[in-house]
Amino acid sequence: MKKIIVMCLGAITIAPSTAIAQDSYSNQNHGLNMEVFNITATIFVVILVMIFILTILKRMLEFRLKNKIADKGISESIASSILQAEAKVDSTINIKWFFLLAGMGAGLTIVNYTLPLGIHSMAIMSFSIALSFLGYHYYLKRTGD
Repeated sequence: MKKIIVMCLGAITIAPSTAIAQDSYSNQNHGLNMEVFNITATIFVVILVMIFILTILKRMLEFRLKNKIADKGISESIASSILQAEAKVDSTINIKWFFLLAGMGAGLTIVNYTLPLGIHSMAIMSFSIALSFLGYHYYLKRTGD
């Protein structure tokens, strides 16, 4: 999770320089509008903050649950079955992010070659993300998770 946050923060710090570099193209209508970029960046930052808060709350509640289980003296087999359910989900999260980011990268590459930006760009991104989730679904079916 720390790596994802660091990568997202890196992308946020690099994105303004990319937008400034594209400003020279604004005369030709090939660059991004700064208002669109500001709105998108604001939404992205708000989403990152919400994910951060939700992750911290989840960790705190898991810690409290583990402490309650230890305090109540629940049998070891029941406690291990409750606590191991989360480990199964965590084992495939890296693969899920790989599929998702690879699909987004492929979609952005296709969008780059089909300029100017328009409604077809959103359709390309939607299909590429959907295909990446479909690939992840088939991966889960194949591995039996």
